[in-house]
Amino acid sequence: MTTNIGYTMMTEQAGPRELVEHVVEAERVGFDFSVVSDHSFPWLAEQGHAPYAWSVLGAAAQATSRIPLMTYVTCPTFRYHPAVIAQKAATLQLLSEGRFRLGLGSGENLNEHIVGEGWPSARVRLDKLEEAVEIIRALFDGGTVTRHGQHFQVDGARLWDLPDRPPPIGIAVSGPRSCALAGRHADLLVATEPKSELVDAFDRHGGAGKPRIGQLPICYDTDRDTAVKRAHEQFRWSLGGWRVNSELPLPESFDQATAQVRPEDVAEAIPCGDDPSAVVEAVAAYEEAGFTDLALVQIGGDQQLPFLRWAESTLLPALRER
Repeated sequence: MTTNIGYTMMTEQAGPRELVEHVVEAERVGFDFSVVSDHSFPWLAEQGHAPYAWSVLGAAAQATSRIPLMTYVTCPTFRYHPAVIAQKAATLQLLSEGRFRLGLGSGENLNEHIVGEGWPSARVRLDKLEEAVEIIRALFDGGTVTRHGQHFQVDGARLWDLPDRPPPIGIAVSGPRSCALAGRHADLLVATEPKSELVDAFDRHGGAGKPRIGQLPICYDTDRDTAVKRAHEQFRWSLGGWRVNSELPLPESFDQATAQVRPEDVAEAIPCGDDPSAVVEAVAAYEEAGFTDLALVQIGGDQQLPFLRWAESTLLPALRER
């Protein structure tokens, strides 16, 4: 298997100290990289957490020594100003000694509504994202940046602590317009579905040869029924699709929107149990679509260490032997 296999620090389902503990263990058992979600709310109340991702990253950078780190993904247009994101990312790159990648996206209402700026159309959100990426790139280049754009004002900004190599920038995609934006501006593609059309569109707009990173939820448990139950309780939101998930404002909204989703529906979409072949098959779909990297999400904040032990003994060897 040529795909790099990563581990997800899912901030929606674990507290900050636990997340750092988990990524330290993920490094030890041999995951190729790690990513962290950047949320102000969990998707569902059952998940129960939403610590500040950037504090977690700083702690993780000091607690680990090898495993790459990445935001998956940060929205640099509502909760955060792009100049602030540039400073945070440059600092993380220095703390991690070059192991950080900055994943960016146009955001979800769930997280960005808290600053009270409303929730514009997807087209406007992508316009804001493109302008934000340009500002971040300019600050990574060094010097003083002043910019009066359509969406953002920057007045004499400068990064005083710059790494020798700026963090590579990933951009999350879900359709043709975001793929074109990523092709023009990104060092790598970010996506959550194994769709070859996303990769092809990214390539057509300048992304050929660049890394493509996906994400796959799984629910390991020695009892499959328990795994299916937990996946349904905590991850039924994921079946809604991006166009729905980016618009809903609160965990209660996701609860209502998924009231008719059955456990068997979730089990069809998410590998559940302790059969590594089901995960190998799901990973293969991403590889066949052209992805180079895939971050696994183990569902259940209190189930990370059992999952990581299984990954070490069974899953990672099975994936690498494919």
